[in-house]
Amino acid sequence: MPALCRDCLSEFIEPPQGRRCPTCGRPALLVHPELFTLEIAHMDCDAFYASVEKRDNPELRDKPVIIGGGDRGVVSTACYIARIRGVRSAMPAFKARKLCPDGVFLPPRMEAYSSVSRQIRTMMDELTPKIEPLSLDEAFMDLSGTQRLHGAPPAVMLAKLVKRMKDELGITGSIGLSHNKYLAKVASDLDKPRGYSIIGKAETSDFLKGKPVRLIWGIGPAGQASLEKAGVRTFDDLLRWEKEDLVARFGSMGERLFHLARGQDFRRVSPNDPVKSISKETTFSKDTSQIDLLDGHLWRLSEQVADRAKARDYAGRVVTLKLKRANFSALTRRVTLPGSTQLADRIYRTSRGLFDQVSDQGPFRLIGVGISDLVPAEGSDQFADLLDPNAEQREKIERASDKIRARFGKDAIRKGRALN
Repeated sequence: MPALCRDCLSEFIEPPQGRRCPTCGRPALLVHPELFTLEIAHMDCDAFYASVEKRDNPELRDKPVIIGGGDRGVVSTACYIARIRGVRSAMPAFKARKLCPDGVFLPPRMEAYSSVSRQIRTMMDELTPKIEPLSLDEAFMDLSGTQRLHGAPPAVMLAKLVKRMKDELGITGSIGLSHNKYLAKVASDLDKPRGYSIIGKAETSDFLKGKPVRLIWGIGPAGQASLEKAGVRTFDDLLRWEKEDLVARFGSMGERLFHLARGQDFRRVSPNDPVKSISKETTFSKDTSQIDLLDGHLWRLSEQVADRAKARDYAGRVVTLKLKRANFSALTRRVTLPGSTQLADRIYRTSRGLFDQVSDQGPFRLIGVGISDLVPAEGSDQFADLLDPNAEQREKIERASDKIRARFGKDAIRKGRALN
């Protein structure tokens, strides 16, 4: 039963007696039979945006810091002090203020967060070329075959990574180590902040036994409700279904549920894949048919897609609308534009047009917007609808709004439809 001290990085063939490392005396021992053989990891920074703010302003260290919100916006990130009070990401700002009246609300500083993210990515690159980033603050890593290169197993190198992040950047992270991506992601959430959790092959079935289906990445409240209607509340319930029956009931999601119930995930860590599309979707806590509410989500999603496209200097020729019904069945509509766009206004107007063509009035559990067939942004939107004489003026307004938001925060200026 091998062991590793996360603090001093001492390795042990047999675990020392007690919970403390005999070398440094700290209670930071990792003990697991597959500790030095597992190779798939997920690293997730702890309350990343808030951690950067606290690092850059030590006066905030012991205060509940909440990023985003504004007067009518939503919370982007909350530090763990604020989370103890009940504040969560995507929570309306007014609710966060009620739960945490002494909270320090700050506008996001994306440039600062991106800079720290690049530094962390450089550290990861030194471990393995197989890195699949999910966002600025989390990524999958495949460390297969790296032990010979580094002279140490992946578990040790991952401990070195988070120690180096703390020592050099002042940012903490949590590690999940397992034999596939899904379980590595689950493991990284088990003991945050500053966690390091392991799910081995031999214990996968026992680990999942009796666990609620909300543990499945991507299953939100509405998804849980649909599964509960089918009598599925735990992984044990899923194991009683045949694959064909799950597919018949839940569509393509059914096959994924079948494999994840058994701890199976055949996806590889995909490094440096060219970006083929940019999309954003949201799952409702309660299925809805309210047009005003759906329209508000359409605008916010279009704005988020546009922000990502602008940040990466991409524009898309195809706009896609995605809807998912209460029974998990999906409905997709797409249209090819005469040119390419990265503007929220055009993405929204196009996706709203697609929505208006949908005869099914819901209720829906999910709505999503995306652009694909990506090209460099230079020269985009020059083929705007010639029948729309106000398109050029709206583009100028959006570009000016982008500059204001970049300087004063994303909630500095908002459209009325975003409040729905």
